[in-house]
Amino acid sequence: MDDLRECIMYEVIDLFAGAGGFSRGFKEEGFRIVAAVENMPPVAETYEANFPEAAVIQEDIKNVHSLDLLRIAGRKPDVVIGGPPCEAFSRANPRRREDPYERLYDDPLGSLVLHFIRVVGDLQPRVFVMENVPGIMDDGLDGVIREEFARVGYDRVYFNVLRAEDYGTPSHRLRVFISNIPIRPKRSGRYVRVIDAIGDLPEPDPSCEIPNHAPVPLSAKKLKRVAKLRWGESLVRYSGYRGRILGNITRLHPYRLAPTVMGSSRFVHPFENRLLTVREQARLMGFPDTHVFLGGRDVQFNEVGEAVPVPLARAIARVVKEYLASS
Repeated sequence: MDDLRECIMYEVIDLFAGAGGFSRGFKEEGFRIVAAVENMPPVAETYEANFPEAAVIQEDIKNVHSLDLLRIAGRKPDVVIGGPPCEAFSRANPRRREDPYERLYDDPLGSLVLHFIRVVGDLQPRVFVMENVPGIMDDGLDGVIREEFARVGYDRVYFNVLRAEDYGTPSHRLRVFISNIPIRPKRSGRYVRVIDAIGDLPEPDPSCEIPNHAPVPLSAKKLKRVAKLRWGESLVRYSGYRGRILGNITRLHPYRLAPTVMGSSRFVHPFENRLLTVREQARLMGFPDTHVFLGGRDVQFNEVGEAVPVPLARAIARVVKEYLASS
């Protein structure tokens, strides 16, 4: 029986698929990605390039009928995953609405969480996992989200707060994974430093065989200022939600974790006076070099920064696989 369970390939549908960090983790753990939804054309093309086995619906999820996903999959999927946009809930967003109900029900991006819940309710997977920022739990919204999942048939909902660095990601990232099973992966036991992640890469070169490792332009004026940055110092500082001070264009400390990688974030190489390439930032999110990013340079940085780190996705996938095999 154990051998038979090992041979089962559980099927996954990825909503809000992005560039495929979440899917990559599940695929590397032996799951079969059967379908995905992503509405931005260059991002959908990136996903298709990396997951040719999956049917990609290039459409706003508000216009996607669950029956379309069932037709593609052929049956109810074992797992539904996805990361709806987090801007409405992020504490780094200075325009986050004060009223928590408005964040979920009125904000155009925040309300996309309800469409994730709608599709999960229609498909009734054995496991669902929805990624977002911990701010989605603020001001009692966690209780509201529990009620919404209960309406579609899931009475037990867990808010699993995980740090990506605990599972082998070379950058800090605190995220909540909302699911119908408890997700408490075993920690890797060691941190991966910046130098461990990018230290073996050659200097950026447009003709390099490593994809997405072209140099990133920097003005002469900024280059002079960047040259003066010490490890951990930022060239730009800005105010987030309720005056929280955040940094950008930060010189990385080689022997520590990188800060949180975001679509808008740019990092300076620890030893060289230049910005990291898309590939180097992808390494900080645990992507293998075989995972390519398409679109313009800013789109590529966004694809990396908005992804679920691959090592964390793998750790979650292992917990899900163990649950499916034992239930």
